[in-house]
Amino acid sequence: MYLYRAIDSNGDTVEFWFSERRNLTAAKRFLTRALKRHGRPERIVIDGSRTNREAILSCDTADRLENSSQRDLKPTRIRQSAYLNNRIEQDHRAIKRRIRPMLGIRSIRCARAILGGIEMVHMMRKQQANYARNPQS
Repeated sequence: MYLYRAIDSNGDTVEFWFSERRNLTAAKRFLTRALKRHGRPERIVIDGSRTNREAILSCDTADRLENSSQRDLKPTRIRQSAYLNNRIEQDHRAIKRRIRPMLGIRSIRCARAILGGIEMVHMMRKQQANYARNPQS
């Protein structure tokens, strides 16, 4: 099971998605969801995964073809290195710290609930989540 995560240059969580597989279809699904919600970035930093690179190129090409504005969109720059994604690895450490004592997660349903909760608390700690509160208290 794989957790796809995207953070911006400030370290704020942009998007997260949990998948049973790490393949081109899963990478495209995550990327299209992130692009739809947050717009098109100028550059993306990834690890050495070929499937992530192919998904970015595919989604970027489709996005530029569907562009209805009169201006030309520049291709999204991809920076691919094992050392450039340290920021996301450090952000990912909080999840690993919670999962390790549980000896992993066995079902996909349980994983989605646990990881969604961990991500929400993590976003609240970074003061980037707008969560509901009781205005009368």
